[in-house]
Amino acid sequence: MTAAGTGPAGPLLLGVRHHGPGSARAVLAALAARAPRVLLVEGPREADAVVALAAHEGMRPPVALLAHVADEPGRAAFWPLAEFSPEWVAIRWALAHGVPVRFFDLPAAHSLAMDDGGGDGDGDGEGEGDGDGNGGGEPAGEEAPGGGALRLDPLRVLAETAGHDDPERWWEDVVEHRGTHRGAHRGETGPAADSYDPYAPFAVLADAMAALREAHGSTTGDGGHRRDAVREAHMRLRLREARREFGDDGVAVVCGAWHVPALTARTTVTADRQLLKGLPKARTEITWVPWTHERLARRSGYGAGITSPGWYGHLFTAPDRPVERWLTKVARLLREEDFAVSSAHVIEAVRLVDTLAALRGRPLPGLGETIDATRAVLCEGSDVPLALVHDRLTVGDVLGEVPDEAPAVPLQRDLARLQRSLRLKPEARERELELDLREENAAARSRLLHRLRLLGVDWGEPAASRTGGTGTFRETWRLCWRPELSVRIAEAGVWGTTVAAAATARAEALARAAESLVEVTELAERCLPAGLGDALPVVMRVLADRAALDTDVGHLAQALPALVRSVRYGDVRGTDAAALREVAEGLAERVCVGLPPACAGLDADGAAELRGHLDAAHRAIALLERADLLTRWRAVLRTLAGRDRVPGLLRGRCTRLLLDDGRLPDGEAARLMGLALSPGTAPGDAAAWVEGFLADGGMLLVHDERLLALVDTWLSGIPGEAFTDVLPLLRRTFAAYEPGVRRTVGELVRRGPAGPDGPGTDAGEAVPGFGAGLDEARADAVLPALRLLLGPLPADAADPARGAVTAR
Repeated sequence: MTAAGTGPAGPLLLGVRHHGPGSARAVLAALAARAPRVLLVEGPREADAVVALAAHEGMRPPVALLAHVADEPGRAAFWPLAEFSPEWVAIRWALAHGVPVRFFDLPAAHSLAMDDGGGDGDGDGEGEGDGDGNGGGEPAGEEAPGGGALRLDPLRVLAETAGHDDPERWWEDVVEHRGTHRGAHRGETGPAADSYDPYAPFAVLADAMAALREAHGSTTGDGGHRRDAVREAHMRLRLREARREFGDDGVAVVCGAWHVPALTARTTVTADRQLLKGLPKARTEITWVPWTHERLARRSGYGAGITSPGWYGHLFTAPDRPVERWLTKVARLLREEDFAVSSAHVIEAVRLVDTLAALRGRPLPGLGETIDATRAVLCEGSDVPLALVHDRLTVGDVLGEVPDEAPAVPLQRDLARLQRSLRLKPEARERELELDLREENAAARSRLLHRLRLLGVDWGEPAASRTGGTGTFRETWRLCWRPELSVRIAEAGVWGTTVAAAATARAEALARAAESLVEVTELAERCLPAGLGDALPVVMRVLADRAALDTDVGHLAQALPALVRSVRYGDVRGTDAAALREVAEGLAERVCVGLPPACAGLDADGAAELRGHLDAAHRAIALLERADLLTRWRAVLRTLAGRDRVPGLLRGRCTRLLLDDGRLPDGEAARLMGLALSPGTAPGDAAAWVEGFLADGGMLLVHDERLLALVDTWLSGIPGEAFTDVLPLLRRTFAAYEPGVRRTVGELVRRGPAGPDGPGTDAGEAVPGFGAGLDEARADAVLPALRLLLGPLPADAADPARGAVTAR
């Protein structure tokens, strides 16, 4: 058995680098020259059942084989393939020529069973890398698994042996820029471009790998992953089966170059079967899923294959002059983004690329030269547009496609149906989606995204709107489809066969498992925008039980805002939230009853925490729009504002909330402040009262001179030793004001108390920017804008705009 040679005898062993366009071109040439009767490809044996889909017209790489344990979809592994992957082009060639394709690596049933839940697929994890690339399966999770011995990187070893410190650049020089690509780069055709031996690259690479394995371990895989010996034993058994069926010369093998020496090793069938004896086994399912260029480049180095899939895809598909075509793509992209790039820029960039390659002694220009030329000429030395080129072209934002005929769980099929009906196509590039919930299609999109988030499929993430809209009828989502979401969908399939049914079942399960009242209220808040009316009875029953048992006022106040938001969401979306409103009002009443005793005897940290709950509960009760409940709440605030045992921070906050609502008689706020800042009050407690009263409201001091005078007098009278203690509280309060507010307050303090005709030290002297009285001409100037904001005015009604200006 030989690895290569001119017209080699025996099986044709094509050792490749996964995701290498040079390897892919060489594989096509070798297959065309040999015309084998069967093709063996590195990959899980179960993929034989779905390999025919690779020829489907709806299949668009990059794609990946996804295998997972049937009863535990989270235990899964991917085998990604790009348009320029040698395995992919070999499979497509075989299917086009009627040649059967068989995968001959260790079955996923064994490799996933050997993975104890935190392992590495079948041995080629992202972090560890495989000696031949990522051919053995990429774990479904985001992070690489821990443990295991340090892996040998053959590409790096070969590059260092050749005197290169950059394995990627060395590989480009010796493989990607050699052979058939050399003539294509220069636009050459004819005998000179076709005189190259299609088997020679594989013979050289096989010899190099054999030397590496001999130097770093035995031919059975000691220098590679701990499971290589098992995998390669299975490969040899499958190879023997193919040789018996199709003959030695009728078999072609495409696998990682690291494995080629093991396939030619002299071992017995008995020995190989002994290695496979007793392996654990699990029931698995396999299918095709879309992949992305970004995910191909997620892990750099030989383990994942490439760092620039967009560039490699271009090298594989460009018929000639790839550098010129690449820089033209770059120029087109930059023009679309409003960068000034002309044809002259492209011409100069091409010249610079060739010059850099010559100065660096490279056989042909590579990615490094094109990046340097792009930065210097097309980007004018800036890395900002260069980052755009990297993301859109060098890596690329391509998302593959898989036909509907591919096996899938029912939930995946329902999601695909919804995506088509809602015209919400998955994309690898991150994009923002603005939804107006008053539109039927937008509301349906919102429900789908909220349901998927409940299922743990975070295709969309809520985001702040760029338009500045704050209405409850508007939503902004940031969408980005990632390949691992296919695993999340498979996992979510245990909850139901449709997105709606699965989300409902998941919400009910989360409600029953919730350990706190806040968790249940947050879940209820998520159920309403998701349109899960069937889940609400269960959630509401659990919510009522938790609320009845929870006696902590802080917990009740913390849970109330989420409930009230849910009630309002139900109003906007047309969802019946009557039951939710009943629970929310019940919680509000319990907060009114329990808040006064809960505020007594608190330390500074406890008071600060409860102040946040107090503000949230105040906003929530106001939004409920129930007059009797709001009146009761204001009575509670009035009681707290005048109770000495309540911490100053909370007394000051209650006073401010009442003042903002217009529920304090004239002069009452000044009276309460005077009492809080009287000489008999400890400076620390007085400073806490000021913090609670003035937080988030610096304009109050600008427009109410009595309050400003009280604060100024109190500050002036604090003893020196006490001032140091209260200074941090005061700085925290006043530092939150806008610079203009602080400047105006300082100016008012500098000018002293008001005279009889206006602010200032002298009668009639006005502070800059403030008139002595209302300037009606200037006030009338804002009326047109207010009318636009407030809407048309009924014929028999007073002008609300003029009323608002007058009140101000």
